[in-house]
Amino acid sequence: MAPHAIITGAAGLIGQYVVRNASRWASGWEVHGLSRADLDLTDSSAAERVWRAIKADAVIHCAAMSRTKDCEQHPELARRINVEATAHLARLSKDIPFIFLSSGEVFDGAGSWYRESDRASPINIYGKNKLEAEHYVLQNPHHTTVRIVLTAGTSEHGNRSFVEDMCRAVQNGGNVTLYADEFRCPLPAGVIARAMCELLDRNQPGLYHLGGCERLSRWEIGQALLPWYPELRGHLIQGSSRDHQGAPRPADLSLNCDKLQRLLSFQIPGFGSWLTSRTHTGTDLWDFEAGVS
Repeated sequence: MAPHAIITGAAGLIGQYVVRNASRWASGWEVHGLSRADLDLTDSSAAERVWRAIKADAVIHCAAMSRTKDCEQHPELARRINVEATAHLARLSKDIPFIFLSSGEVFDGAGSWYRESDRASPINIYGKNKLEAEHYVLQNPHHTTVRIVLTAGTSEHGNRSFVEDMCRAVQNGGNVTLYADEFRCPLPAGVIARAMCELLDRNQPGLYHLGGCERLSRWEIGQALLPWYPELRGHLIQGSSRDHQGAPRPADLSLNCDKLQRLLSFQIPGFGSWLTSRTHTGTDLWDFEAGVS
């Protein structure tokens, strides 16, 4: 019988790419995608029933309350979803591989090219949630945490990725301010999904960083998107994080990914190089199969 893997957050940006492509990238696995409509992860009893019914051999936990603003406005709900539910699922999965998607937001952004051994010091509620959840996950030596930063992709309802957020703002008649002094290392959702599937096959637990090999400012990211999203042209405004109002945002979340790179069968791309190497073929720009070799 094929081993069974549960993918939480199956309707989310990364989860949907994992579910869609796992049969190609995780050899021999039968995937069970769980969305919020299938299971409220904060309902402990319901989660236990699902885990007993599926009898999974592994879990990739993608579900989260991931918008920083939402976490700041609803801190109790954010903790229930991001920390308490994660800790409970990790306990339910104590005897099997469990891969948890965390965030570079665990860092304060005062440095750059963070390694797994660097001290975490989150400055917002989302980052604090993720760091606390990591503690519960990594108590089990068979479990894995992967920190990511900024994800581009195409979701079912067009409201999951930062690219979709930008396009929606413009479609609604607005402009998008992008900071020239705030740095990230974004990746396509398909690349992250493939890395998760390969980690599932490698069974090398631990803490890993996963980000693009290019450190780009938010403004540079926006400029790189223009050939693919011409509707953004004329609506991007260069700004500075000095003028930021709202939830605290780390200035630099570039991640050193050497540790994970050694386990993967492919080279982790940079965001700009990914875009310049694509062609308009009608396939999903952000899917791994769109063109990484």
